[in-house]
Amino acid sequence: MNFSRRAFLGAAAATLWVVSSRKAGAAEPALAPDGFRVIEAGPLSAQRRALGYAGTTPGPLLRLRLGETLKVRLVNRLAEPTTLHWRGLRLPNAMAGVGDLTQAPVAPGASFDYRFAPPDAGFAWYHPHAGASSAGQVAQGLYGPLIVDEPTAPPVDLDAIVALQDWRLGAEGQFDAKTPLTPVGRIGDALAANGVPAPLSFMPPPGARVRLRLVNAAVARIMIIAVEGVKPTIIAIDGQPSEPFEPLRNVMPVGPGARFELMFDMPKDGAAVRFILRGGDAAPLANEPDRPLVVFTAKGAPEASRSPLAGLAANPLLPAEIDLARALRADFALTGGAGAPFLVNGVALTTAWPSKPLLRAPKGTPVTLALVNKTAATQAVRWGGHVARLLHPLDDGWEPYWRDSALLAPGQTVHVAFVADNPGRWPVESAIFDCQAAGARSYFEVA
Repeated sequence: MNFSRRAFLGAAAATLWVVSSRKAGAAEPALAPDGFRVIEAGPLSAQRRALGYAGTTPGPLLRLRLGETLKVRLVNRLAEPTTLHWRGLRLPNAMAGVGDLTQAPVAPGASFDYRFAPPDAGFAWYHPHAGASSAGQVAQGLYGPLIVDEPTAPPVDLDAIVALQDWRLGAEGQFDAKTPLTPVGRIGDALAANGVPAPLSFMPPPGARVRLRLVNAAVARIMIIAVEGVKPTIIAIDGQPSEPFEPLRNVMPVGPGARFELMFDMPKDGAAVRFILRGGDAAPLANEPDRPLVVFTAKGAPEASRSPLAGLAANPLLPAEIDLARALRADFALTGGAGAPFLVNGVALTTAWPSKPLLRAPKGTPVTLALVNKTAATQAVRWGGHVARLLHPLDDGWEPYWRDSALLAPGQTVHVAFVADNPGRWPVESAIFDCQAAGARSYFEVA
């Protein structure tokens, strides 16, 4: 669909989060007298049907130091219940914001106080998790980024935070968040980066060192992102430091809710660096072209050369080894979809959450989950409260990074392993919001 920038911006306010060695970052939300950051979830434009947090979409960048307590008061100005879910944070279960599992959804006109100190540094995001209404709320603009800064950050010239979305827009530029376009959920045809039409532009000097934090905030689209003009180094995935590595063929598959952090040096010759959404066979919609998402164009005097790129320090709170021999094991096998309800392990969901968990694990127990996709479409599955290692198919090792989600091709089984060290009831569910609503969800319990 062709759409006008004016119509698009009538629905979404532009947001640019840039932190550099020369300039401080974005503004904070309003502070209440008791120290809580107040975030109102509500309509931005009745005509455009856009929603936002604290008057913007995406919502404000929440940034804090490791060890600092985050205090956020959600005020619900919507006409339906909502929550704040903190995707990617290993936080206390009562603060996780999973409707009807960890808390009652926040009713219209009510508020809820979230207060916790994240144990890990990293890049996360926040959004509603309130049942069937979540997909529409996120699709209309309810999401925002969150950063817990590491004690010693690698020196960079530009720290750029980019939230990617796709909007489905009507003829007048209004949000249309109701009708799914594909068997797995609603795929928008207008691409957005930080709330404005893509591509989003940055202009660092030649030779500048860039740290780019990407989050896929789309409700269903799996983004196959290619990089042109430079070979970046991936330093973190899903909020946790990874062993530094270059993406295979300069391409990254980024599922809904996934985060990738990369570093690269701008070319000295002034060439541009482009992050491109791959179309063609990689696209969820037929005959989609390649489209630029983020473009870095060199401008100004060249920066002096830096030392070789290095990664982030490993998270000391995560285990160096997982004893798979004594792990508790459970399956999360998805069938159905394509317009029909999803079944988990052959059982249809008739209540908000199943009556029994996939497994119950004493605190400190190793856990292995087998994620099985028996549907006809690629699925994204995520789990809460923990980060996990993706196991090699023969269980003879794991990938050199931690994840809080995994992509599964049709017919594929992926095994993940973690130590169940965070008490409470935690979701295992589709990361695609429409699939969640159609029954692709369960949970496990840590006691």
